[in-house]
Amino acid sequence: MRHPVPKIHVLVLCKGNICRSPLLEGLLQHRAGISNLTANYHFDSAGTSAFHRGEPPDPRSIEVAARANIYISHQRSRPLSIEDLRRFDFIVAMDRANRRFVIELGAFPDERLLLARHFDPEASEHDVPDPWYGGPGGFEEVFAMLDRATVPLLDHFATLGARSRP
Repeated sequence: MRHPVPKIHVLVLCKGNICRSPLLEGLLQHRAGISNLTANYHFDSAGTSAFHRGEPPDPRSIEVAARANIYISHQRSRPLSIEDLRRFDFIVAMDRANRRFVIELGAFPDERLLLARHFDPEASEHDVPDPWYGGPGGFEEVFAMLDRATVPLLDHFATLGARSRP
C-alpha cells in the first residue's frame, strides 16, 4: 500500500506582508496549480511586523498579480509567529533583514530558510527590493523577479520535501 506524500508547508516572509510576500504566495499557488501540484503544498505568508495586521495586500500588488490572472485580494496580513517555525517546512524571506529576523527568533533549519532572490536566475543582488515607496513600476519589477524564482523554488521544495518534526 502506498503512503501519501506529506504536504509541503511553505511560508513567504517580508516586512509588512502586503507587497512582496503576497505576490510570491500567489505566484507559488498559481504555478503549483498549473502543474497539478496544489494538493502537495500549503502556501501562506507573513510579515516581520504587525503594522498591517488584517489588511489586504497593497492595491498595486493586487493589480500587478491580476494582470497575470493571479488573484491575491483575499489574503490578509499577519505577523510571523513562533508557531510558524514549527509548522512550516520552508520559510522564503524577501531579504536578508527578514532572514535575520527568523534566525533571531529561534531554531529553524538553515537549509530551509531561503532567500527568494537566490532562485532568480537573473539575480545580481540578494534582496528583493521593497516596492512600497515607489510607483507601479517597482511592483512590476518585483513581480518579474519573483516570477522568475517561482519554478526553481518549487523544484527545490520538491527535492527536499517536508521535514520531519519532533
